[in-house]
Amino acid sequence: MSEFTYKRRMDGGGTSRLSQWGMDSEYGVLKDVLIGPMDNYSWQMGNAMSRRSVRLGRHYDAEVAKEQYQNMLQMYQHAGVTPHLLEPDTNLPYQIYARDSSVMTPWGPVITQLYSPWRRGEWVELVKFYQRKDIPIYDIITAGTFEGGDFMVLEPGVILCGYTGERTSEAGLLQMKSWVEAEGWEFKAYEFDPYFLHLDVKVAMLSEKLAAVCTQAVEDELLDWFTSKHIEIIDISYRSVLELGVNVVALGNDRVMIPEQSKELIEKAKAHGLDVFAPDLSMFTSGGGGIHCMCQPLKREPA
Repeated sequence: MSEFTYKRRMDGGGTSRLSQWGMDSEYGVLKDVLIGPMDNYSWQMGNAMSRRSVRLGRHYDAEVAKEQYQNMLQMYQHAGVTPHLLEPDTNLPYQIYARDSSVMTPWGPVITQLYSPWRRGEWVELVKFYQRKDIPIYDIITAGTFEGGDFMVLEPGVILCGYTGERTSEAGLLQMKSWVEAEGWEFKAYEFDPYFLHLDVKVAMLSEKLAAVCTQAVEDELLDWFTSKHIEIIDISYRSVLELGVNVVALGNDRVMIPEQSKELIEKAKAHGLDVFAPDLSMFTSGGGGIHCMCQPLKREPA
């Protein structure tokens, strides 16, 4: 019997956790990940990263991008992670960035509402995917905009969510906040400037109680909150943020996938004893999205 539903969230809280899917942290051992297709990918000028790349004379090369994409998938498999690919839609040039169009919680995935006009149709293939896999949807954001690059299941019992008023609006954030708090979890909201697109451009959990943060690009409010959670911060330079060097994926067991170009974070992560997987994804980071943007964890072992 199928368990799929468009809303398994219990009004007022008390929703049970999924047994086969879900995550309760950003660093539990990653077992399954959803990756968007690159078939129709091209750089769009709707974000600062791609505009900067063009201004600096960089050009998109589809063949190089395909090679980088396949290498990333092989690295996931080598790390014991099963990639699941969305079906491509010719109308969706940024469908590859599967992080944004849904987010995974302990209670199931949430379908989000995307800001950019060329991305608003991404929910269709997502719903089809979750239905095929019999993964019941926790709920669907209906208030304002909400994008997954701003949402982090930071650690058990705690969610961190950024918002700029654009990619994630206050209305969308407050809807998600009400659901999370009803389940008894803490929900930390953090407002920042729209220039940075998403929170995962400047903040990333690497392992338990260890985060990479560009302290020059966040307010003391957020740094003080990390301190209150006893989370150690690896400080990353502003220049690294411009190259999406903080946009990384924790694989669990002190392993992390970091773009090859992020020399600074790779060096500092290794100094903290982390095992680093470093694919070259320059064709994608130059277009406005990195490793973290390209994946949506479907299953992580409990932290």
